[in-house]
Amino acid sequence: MATMKSVRTGPVGGIDVVDIERPMPGPRDVLLRIRACGICGTDTFFLHLGGAPMGPDGSMTSLPLGHEPAGEIVETGSAVTGLKVGDRVVVNPQGVPSGIIGCGGEHGAMSEYLLVENAEPGTNLSVFPDSVPFAVAALNEPMAVARHCVNRSGAGPADKVVVFGAGPIGLGAAIWLKLRGVQHVVVVDVIPERLETALAVGADAVIDSTDGDLTARLTELHGQSANALGQPRPATDIYIDAAGVPAVIQATVDNARWGAKLVMVAVQKKSDAIDLGGMLRSELTLIASQGYPTEIFEVTPELVQHHDRFARLISHRVPFADVRHAFELALTPGAAEKVVVTFGEQD
Repeated sequence: MATMKSVRTGPVGGIDVVDIERPMPGPRDVLLRIRACGICGTDTFFLHLGGAPMGPDGSMTSLPLGHEPAGEIVETGSAVTGLKVGDRVVVNPQGVPSGIIGCGGEHGAMSEYLLVENAEPGTNLSVFPDSVPFAVAALNEPMAVARHCVNRSGAGPADKVVVFGAGPIGLGAAIWLKLRGVQHVVVVDVIPERLETALAVGADAVIDSTDGDLTARLTELHGQSANALGQPRPATDIYIDAAGVPAVIQATVDNARWGAKLVMVAVQKKSDAIDLGGMLRSELTLIASQGYPTEIFEVTPELVQHHDRFARLISHRVPFADVRHAFELALTPGAAEKVVVTFGEQD
């Protein structure tokens, strides 16, 4: 029996690296050798819980982790078409029948091999060229999340946008905004290194929210407008919350001009009370953005075209042999921006 190593949730705050049977592809399946897999905030969420709640008693069960893979096909089923051994591919983790890969499904991509059931190009797999490193290709899934957020915002060339949070999703949103020709994009964060990265990937300006007056700085950058009562507000058109902290929502309410929009893409923690009256005074539109209903492979060609820009989002490339260290980095606030685990030789 051929085996492989796979990462699962362990005790609270930790992982287990286990030996399991290597999957065998059926007629419509392919087997990937994983070459890179990113660590996401969802992975760390499951680690803080020690797994996932199962059953009425709330007991926890161990989960296979990893849903941001890039790899190469090493076996194909007899009925698979449009794919071949040696193809370099990214994966739609929501496109398999056995549950979302790495988020409660049967399989996790933080493994040496991954079975993709009912393999079909454009549905659950997309081929990318060897000009793109596997570690950068592994950004395909989180960049689809960021792209959906930008799509939901409806941002156009004339808009002025502020992105709160310079993690991978916030920075990805900034890149997509600039690639679609948005006039002015500001990124707000509290970590200087993240703000430097924001400028490097194309943001027009950055704001350290611990240093100075956010309202005054936005007004300086975007000009002055007003809310529905004529009270002065920055002329910012769209606010994107990629931080997920209550202060961002209230800062948006406090600064929103008449007709502004707020797009929430970050996972929201339990919030303080929000000033609904403030929302009324600006007729603020609240838009939620979840996942990537259509964007998972919409982003792939542009990720390929601009892969050098997206590569700047990766702060740490960690070999699978040191996967415990990779998760320690991801679990430590401020220690890393984007951690990608690599398998074997990297190009």
